[in-house]
Amino acid sequence: AATARLFDLQRFSLHDGPGIRTTVFFKGCGLRCLWCHNPESQRPEPETMAHKGGVERVGAERDVDAVVATILRDKPFYDASGGGATLSGGEPLLQPEAALAILRGCRAGGVRTAVETAGDVPWAAIEAVRPFVDLFLFDLKGIDPVRHRANTGADNARLLANARRLAVAAPGGVRFRMPVVPGFNDGEADAVAAFARSCGAPLELLAYHRIGTGKYAALGRPCPTAGVEPPSRAAMRALAARLGALFEEPGI
Repeated sequence: AATARLFDLQRFSLHDGPGIRTTVFFKGCGLRCLWCHNPESQRPEPETMAHKGGVERVGAERDVDAVVATILRDKPFYDASGGGATLSGGEPLLQPEAALAILRGCRAGGVRTAVETAGDVPWAAIEAVRPFVDLFLFDLKGIDPVRHRANTGADNARLLANARRLAVAAPGGVRFRMPVVPGFNDGEADAVAAFARSCGAPLELLAYHRIGTGKYAALGRPCPTAGVEPPSRAAMRALAARLGALFEEPGI
């Protein structure tokens, strides 16, 4: 049976798309964003996290059919709230076969779907899942290629090309999202907003938060954004208003 390499499966999630959702977190990502709040998602292989209460094993192969069955259990909540299932990560499109199998199962069960992606994958991986995705939540970390490499460890030429192509291929089905991280990429907000406008897709701003900082310690890694102050809600509201972007409080 097909399996997906996951590190979490979260029911009754409210921040990964509209309504009440089940979010499936895939393990493995091609980017190394300095502000990543799921550092345990980056490496594809299983890892251990040492918490005060003991050691946690993170990452396992999960049966795709069992994942779909878990998602379908909450269909009444999705139907009542306009929600559904979201594939997140990590980068779910680095496991395109598993992602497609889960999305097909959701579609067959009448559950709406969303995919959170940074887009730094071959276009074929996006194109394969596109017919089974209602909403792409496409992360844009910045536009300047030098700064993007410094912040994420990777070039952004492919992901920007994919973003433009997807906006054309899935009109109305793409929402760009930008994490706003003071001192790292907040100076890129105007350029990201201009790019989103040029693609004809909405932009949502996400405020940097500190949820990931403790995870770095548990993984035995230094936190690159230790000491960074999250932007205030007032600052985020003002930025969103100036850019014509969306900002949902309290953010992610």
